[in-house]
Formats: sequence, C-alpha cells, structure tokens
Amino acid sequence: MSNAQLNELKQKYVANGAASPATQFADRAENAIIWDADGNRIIDFAGGIGVLNIGHCHPKVVEAVREQLGRVMHTCQTVIPYEGYVKVAEKLSQLTPVRGHAKVMLVNSGAEALENAVKVARAATGKNNVICFDGGYHGRTFMTMAMNGKVAPYSADFGSMPGNVFRAPYPVPFHGVSEEDALRGLKMTLKTDANPKDTAAIVIEPVLGEGGFYPAPASFLKAVREICDEHGMLMIVDEVQSGFGRTGKLFAIEHSGVQPDIITMAKSMAGGMPISALVGTAEHMDASGPNSLGGTYSGSPVSCAAVLAVLEVLEEEKILEKSQALGEVLGQRFTQWQQRFGCVENVRHLGSMAALDIVSADQAPDAELAAALCRRAREKGLILLSCGLYGNTIRFLMPVTIEDNILEEGLAIVEELLEEVTA
Repeated sequence: MSNAQLNELKQKYVANGAASPATQFADRAENAIIWDADGNRIIDFAGGIGVLNIGHCHPKVVEAVREQLGRVMHTCQTVIPYEGYVKVAEKLSQLTPVRGHAKVMLVNSGAEALENAVKVARAATGKNNVICFDGGYHGRTFMTMAMNGKVAPYSADFGSMPGNVFRAPYPVPFHGVSEEDALRGLKMTLKTDANPKDTAAIVIEPVLGEGGFYPAPASFLKAVREICDEHGMLMIVDEVQSGFGRTGKLFAIEHSGVQPDIITMAKSMAGGMPISALVGTAEHMDASGPNSLGGTYSGSPVSCAAVLAVLEVLEEEKILEKSQALGEVLGQRFTQWQQRFGCVENVRHLGSMAALDIVSADQAPDAELAAALCRRAREKGLILLSCGLYGNTIRFLMPVTIEDNILEEGLAIVEELLEEVTA
C-alpha cells in the first residue's frame, strides 16, 4: 500500500493520541536508512528513539530472532522457563554496575521496568515515597507519568496521578540550575515534602533523556548516592535511553563510578525487539514474595535471543569505542554550528548521546524553530527529533553503526537548514 492509502487507514482507525503525525510509513530498513511505502529513502537520526544503537535489522540479531522463532515463541516464563531468560539474567548481572551480586527481572518496556523498580524499592525498604527530578521522563503508565518531570503531553489529559511522588531540581546550569542549587533543592524536598523515614528511593537519569540530554555531574550523582545511604533509601538509575553504548560506556552511570541499587534498562538492549529489565542488588530484588513480580509476556524468548545477540555485537564490533568516536565527530560539528549560527547554543555530548539547543535572538528557548527544523528535515529525507523541558533541544540518536558517508549526508542537511533559518 502507498503512504497515501496508509494515511487514510491511520486517520480512520488509529486513536489520535497514539497516531504519528508523520505521513510516511516505513516499509523496510537497514542500519541508518529507512525506505517508505512509496520507495523514498530516509536517513534515520532518531534510531527509534534510541532503540537502534546497532542499527536497523542488524544481521546477527535478525538471525538470532529467526532461529528462536522456530523453537519457542512463548510459554510465559513463570509457567515454564527457558534458557534465554536465565542467560540474559546471567549476562546482565555480570555487566551491570550495581552494588554486590545482582539479580534480574525482565519485563517489556521502560515504563514497566520503572514501575517494578518502585515495587522492589518499596518491598525492600518498607517505605512508600519516591523522589524524582524536574525534566525527568520514566514512561506513560500511571505511576511513571506521576514520576515524569514534565506535564504535557504525557499526563495533561489523564486526571489525578498516583501519590507519594515528589520532585527535586535537576542540575542544568544552562537553565539556571547549578549543581549546588539542585543538591540544595533535593535536601529541601527531603525536609519539606518527602520525609526520609517514609522515602523508599530516589530515581534519577544520569543523562536526562526526554528532558534534553543534560548529563548530571559525577559529583552530583555521588552526592545522591551518599544521601540514599544516609537515610536508608535506594538509588534507582534509569538507563532506558542512555544505556547499551549510547554514551560510550555500556551504562552512563559508569562515567561517575557510582554504584546504584537498581538500574532500569530497555530500548537498545534488543536491537528493536520489545524487552526491558531491572537489575538490582540481590537482597533488594528478593525482598518481595513468590509470584509478586512478573507478567504474561515478560522476558519473551524471542526478545531474549535478540538481547544475547546484541551483547555479542557490542563486543565484537567495538560499539562502545565507535560511540565515543561518533560523539567526537558530532561534538566538533556542533561547535562549528554554534560559532556560525546564532540560533545554536549549549552544544553537548556524552559519547554519542548528543544534542544542541535552539534559541531565539535574545537567547530564549525557541521550541517553534526547533519543531520547524525537524519538519523541514523530514521533507529533505532526514528524521530528526526535538525534546527537552522547553521543547527546544535537537537530539541526535542515529545508529552508532552509521556509515561515514550517511552521517555526513545527514549532517549536511541539518547544516543547510540552519543556513536557511539564519539567512
């Protein structure tokens, strides 16, 4: 079917709140290129929102999925388990930098991982409150909507959110919040709203994802760790978007040397197959009773096969090193743009988790211009995404495996658009 025909079906049958505004439909994809239903070629700088660090349809992942499909597609692992689940648990336990021996629970999405991390923290501590941060994003289920540090579009239309969730400032100096301000705000939250004796966990992204790709300083993350230890709270680190090589480490928290109690992960862990995990210190993960954690599709055999293949690709193809190198290329190009174009400010990257802010002539966040750049990019055959608390951040999530010529082609489109808007 053509793009036009599919758009007619979308408008008639897909709920408006879930429908993509895009008018092109993906037909096939390879590494950093998508071809739509009309055969148009599109460069992908979004990577399925951080899901495709090793590219679309990596041959090793495709082969692992095909092989597993011919053996077992589903049993529900709580009914009868299978090798893939325990092998993934073993690998993640060995690779994830949490305190002590780690145990693993597999689920289906980033939001589901965060929901279960809160359940584990409450069971382990006997306390209820959760502290999150301004600009944070943790999912679209009710608990995670309450945890998000931004209202629209995630929770604006859905009534009252669950209670026992409190907020603290995230350190973003570009927006006037220093590390000292953020630490003081966190301590004030503990004093005025979330009594430590009632607080189970502090949940933080080491690099804000939807909030704008701002890394937290290592010293701030260490301070959060110390506060958690002082008050008997768990430190939960959300690596759903920043994990599996995006920042040049397997997990972004590794840049700080901090060991959390629980790390949640999803997105690029399976190369496009739906799966997520929470990995935590064994005593915490074992705090709740038998059959208290789980789900019908949790840790699908097919998705587990994909995870094991992805972990092999990360090592064999030196994806962490490639991510660091890609980040350097992006950082240099962004710096050139900041020097040339008045609308580009605050360029940044941690590995290849890279972004820049679009501002007006008076240096105010310019969400409209950022959105226009993304629209124009799509017209020129490039998928580009905005994000951020103010909607003015352009984030770059192309596959780490992107070919040099495709990368340059896409960056040239962005540069051309910047020249247009500043002309």
